[in-house]
Amino acid sequence: MFLAYIKAFHIIAVIAWMAGLLYLPRLFVYHAASETGSAQAETFKIMERRLLRFITTPAMVAAWIFGLILAFSVVDWAHAGWFHAKLLLVLILSGFTGMLAKWTREFAADRNTHSQRFYRIANEVPTLLMIAIVILAVVKPF
Repeated sequence: MFLAYIKAFHIIAVIAWMAGLLYLPRLFVYHAASETGSAQAETFKIMERRLLRFITTPAMVAAWIFGLILAFSVVDWAHAGWFHAKLLLVLILSGFTGMLAKWTREFAADRNTHSQRFYRIANEVPTLLMIAIVILAVVKPF
């Protein structure tokens, strides 16, 4: 029963993390289109900072904690190729979260150097990683 709750909290944390990863680059698209110093740009700064600080980062930390508890509760995970692939993709997703934090700081300091198109493309990265991670976790292909 304990592991069922841990799995439920892991899934909840992953959903919240993905919500932040999917929404933050979309905010960057609109922020990049706004005029520096405008009321709209300042509103985006607040939204981006709060999304990262209060949802995305805590959800990522919770997903890692609950995921590691699950991983160490199952004996055969260390020999499963699908798990190693999933872990690598989750590490990449965590690195992407770090990039979002960097871009949030750049926007906050009015130092954005990327275009709307760049952020539109970046917005697809977490979706592709999520698809691969879910397939690995559910199908366990190898």
